[in-house]
Amino acid sequence: MKFAGTDNYVATDDLKVAVNAAATLRRPLLIKGEPGTGKTVLAKEVADAFGCELIEWHIKSTTKAQQGLYEYDAVSRLRDSQLGDEKVKDIRNYIKKGKLWEAFTSEKTPVLLIDEIDKADIEFPNDLLLELDRMEFHVYETGETVKAKNRPIVIITSNNEKELPDAFLRRCFFHFIKFPDPETMKDIIAVHYPDIQQALVREALNIFFDMREVPGLKKKPSTSELLDWLKLLMAEDLPLDVLKSKDPSKLIPPLHGALLKNEQDVHLFERLAFMNRRQGA
Repeated sequence: MKFAGTDNYVATDDLKVAVNAAATLRRPLLIKGEPGTGKTVLAKEVADAFGCELIEWHIKSTTKAQQGLYEYDAVSRLRDSQLGDEKVKDIRNYIKKGKLWEAFTSEKTPVLLIDEIDKADIEFPNDLLLELDRMEFHVYETGETVKAKNRPIVIITSNNEKELPDAFLRRCFFHFIKFPDPETMKDIIAVHYPDIQQALVREALNIFFDMREVPGLKKKPSTSELLDWLKLLMAEDLPLDVLKSKDPSKLIPPLHGALLKNEQDVHLFERLAFMNRRQGA
């Protein structure tokens, strides 16, 4: 079975090749790209396309690799022992299965998403090398070895906040999601808003891509933010002339809070508008 995109997800040809290559090799697919380019959503769409269960592991700065395997709650066991609880006789009652354990013991081939791996400590990827390579791990408290019944399709996302170790990269199939060009963006918009006016899409995309090219912008607006902005424009039913305006003093688009997400970028556009007003005076 091949991934060819879905009705809800516009996948470029090179992304389809990457997904299918990783699925064939059963190597983790490492996806990088700007925030908002659909990296996390890809795992859900791949699971839907292949008819697989999706198991999601969202990584935080405090996440440890061991949590993906299992956690042993020694404190609860000690407390129950002091209370004379019968549960203490079976140590398995105090072992919490992690997402990798869940994926390894799934009856059908699952899709395992390890989301934003670069948020964790630098040693986090190295601590998972053996488990992702051999698809097994040892549970020291019970003496058992957990092996994957069906090797999962692993999708790992990264926002490039930190470099990943070479040994980890060697075990992955890598793909960088390029930011969509205007034509691809039109296709993405059509998936989310099939009845949107094309004139609105045309003017909004002109403003959106012009904004992304402004020098000094701290955070460029992303695809998801464009979709939010379009939803607001349709909800407010603003006249198209508001977007078409070529007045240089009105550089900040209407409802810009959906696109600009920090005060530095808002101030940047305000300064540019002020300078244009002075030049036009």
